[in-house]
Amino acid sequence: MKNNQWFLIENEKDYQKATTRLEQVREAVKGTSEHKEKLLLAFLISEYEKKLWDLPELDPIELIKIRMEDFGYKPIDLANEYGDKGTVSKVLNYKKPLSLTMIRIFSKMLNIPSDSLTKEYQLT
Repeated sequence: MKNNQWFLIENEKDYQKATTRLEQVREAVKGTSEHKEKLLLAFLISEYEKKLWDLPELDPIELIKIRMEDFGYKPIDLANEYGDKGTVSKVLNYKKPLSLTMIRIFSKMLNIPSDSLTKEYQLT
């Protein structure tokens, strides 16, 4: 996958391709073409994420649900990462607040800035 030509990220498919490639070149040595590619990818990804996250203020649960849909995830996928299906269900149904561990896991899994998941929201 050398000599990739990168352009502005405009959709989820481009975003996935860029984040996958960034993982591949994350350890690139400074001064190499892969290091330059890493810097470019980090910038392009950041710009795309800013655009996504400049959406109207959403509560953390709605944001999680939107990103689950973007990635094609079901609640069981989150439960498999977190390790407790019942707790994930309660959180997604506004019965229980997000824990710090959940915020860390879901932030990474769903590419959501963790500060977006720490906003206050109403439980039912």
